[in-house]
Amino acid sequence: MELNLKGKKALVLGSSTGLGRAVAESLIAEGAEVCIVSRNSENIARTAKEISAAHFETADLSQKGETAKLVERALKKMGHIDILVNNTGGPKKNNFLDVTDEQWAEDFQSLWMSPIEAMRILLPKMKEKNFGRILMVTSLAAKEPLPGLTTSNGFRAGLAGLSKTIVNEYAPYGITINLLLPGYTDTDRIKALNLSEAKIKEMIPAGRLGEPRELADLATFLASPKGAYITGQSIAVDGGVLRSH
Repeated sequence: MELNLKGKKALVLGSSTGLGRAVAESLIAEGAEVCIVSRNSENIARTAKEISAAHFETADLSQKGETAKLVERALKKMGHIDILVNNTGGPKKNNFLDVTDEQWAEDFQSLWMSPIEAMRILLPKMKEKNFGRILMVTSLAAKEPLPGLTTSNGFRAGLAGLSKTIVNEYAPYGITINLLLPGYTDTDRIKALNLSEAKIKEMIPAGRLGEPRELADLATFLASPKGAYITGQSIAVDGGVLRSH
């Protein structure tokens, strides 16, 4: 299927490894001009070379104002941005009373304010062009709270309400916003858990871990002109793990 992404320009946050990298690769394969981002300058430079990304930037999205500065730098390089993929790493596990003020502040910035900083700049520009795609790579925690992930459960669930609000304002201007909820996917974060094959089959109805490309290909479709009528959705890519609708 031709997705008509040639000439489109995308900014993919958190994209040196894992799901972010897979999304960037998929967009590049469809002809988009992509800027990838990581807090680690060596990693992002290496990834840019490996996947032939047109641009790369270094930014720590957990720091106030850094995402806004990053977006401005990317705009200078690319001229405009049609596609924004918000993606940040998962926060530390903690039960409610163990979460420090410092962790609340850091996770609020990376999970909540970072996408807001980017959208404040890009939504008016997308409105002018009458085209825009915003994707939030979040977590199953956006629909069903996961044990010990207090900050993630809170902030990621809130993004669904925020996205619906943005849809109401910007859908008439050809702008869509959707949340992607990855399940247990074959990334370094999951590999570190050393889950046995038996445990995986017990946890996941599909009986296997997801592949990063499976989420990435969906993201690329949603980012394309063919995804124009899909907006305000929270879509799980989880092999059937979620018990709710």
